[in-house]
Amino acid sequence: MPEKRIVLKNCGVIDPRDINTYLGQDGFKALAKARTELTPEQVIAEIKGSGLRGRGGAGFPAGLKWELARNAPGTEKYVICNADEGEVGTFKDRYILGRDPFSLIEAMAIAGYAIGSQTGYIYLRAEYYYLLNLLQNAIAQAQEGGFLKGLVIEICEGAGFYVCGEETALMDSIEGRRGEVRFRPPFPPTQGLWGKPTIINNVETLINIPQIILNGAEWFNHIGTERSKGTKVFSISGDVERPGVYELVMGSPLRELVEELALARDVKLVQVGGAAGRVLPYQEIDTPLAFETVLGAGAVIVFNESRDVIDIVFRTMEFFAEECCGKCTPCRLGTEAMIEILAKFVQGSGSKEDLTVLEDTARMMQLTSLCGLGQTAPNAVVDTLQYFPDLYQARISKSEVP
Repeated sequence: MPEKRIVLKNCGVIDPRDINTYLGQDGFKALAKARTELTPEQVIAEIKGSGLRGRGGAGFPAGLKWELARNAPGTEKYVICNADEGEVGTFKDRYILGRDPFSLIEAMAIAGYAIGSQTGYIYLRAEYYYLLNLLQNAIAQAQEGGFLKGLVIEICEGAGFYVCGEETALMDSIEGRRGEVRFRPPFPPTQGLWGKPTIINNVETLINIPQIILNGAEWFNHIGTERSKGTKVFSISGDVERPGVYELVMGSPLRELVEELALARDVKLVQVGGAAGRVLPYQEIDTPLAFETVLGAGAVIVFNESRDVIDIVFRTMEFFAEECCGKCTPCRLGTEAMIEILAKFVQGSGSKEDLTVLEDTARMMQLTSLCGLGQTAPNAVVDTLQYFPDLYQARISKSEVP
């Protein structure tokens, strides 16, 4: 099955530095339709009716988030585009931003109209500094064309901290503070940036908005599965012949992406969703890519038979320990404890008791960590213990074997 391009439809088609090429592809027609034919409430109804869910990993319904912000009291509200994209193996948003910045700007203008916001922020990942001029140029051209009346869009550069991809830590960063996860409630749509109603969507989520407004909620709702509407953009890397960015209908089998598009061979396991995602062995290669199965932020990393599963998990946990903000105990201590235990398995000196501690620590972190970092950090451990138990058993110290 070939790719179906909704999010990527303009990539490679328009000149990202020339708004006229975007206008030639129906650019800003959705914004005009929203402002002249639809009330803010009707715009939100279209987004809700489409079934669009957030593409950043959590999958929260976009329309509901907008509705909560629209109905929140107060006149000062904010629209934020999360362009931090810090998940390991994810580079799809970078690809989109560099090839179609105008769709993002149009989407933010529609979002601002819908919730009653006059200020928007693009939170740009620190490593994407080279896209700053491109985005500033696109914003300036949109302003000159009269497309941003009533909305000012600013760009805030991140500082390279993984946890700032989490929406509350991201807001702390914009406010000039150290990025740390906030306790919730309150939630951003009712009390977010500077205590004001705020919606935060990632790049891919927002890029869908103009197409939904132009073509209607029903059109989008008929694409995908019952609980996963539309398409999903994936960035695939690892042991593949054709790494890159691909857009598939929700519910497409993992095999289609890994073997048919990326041309992977001799696959041992696939990590879907980045370091925080799920690990699937090759026998699960036909798993549908959807919210009801596995999805995450869109990173797919392929490992062939030459790779050491225990080493992969160990290095994944090292990453999480390094990027933990330290605010909550389960994540701060849990990641360090797992590193110590996994190091023993890497060296071939693990024990049966260590396996029990790994499982208990993983469960504790998933249930009690403050944010998604701690809650998902043990995923690789949990999944490999399930699918590759023999590899752990093989690393138990010979003194432990009766």
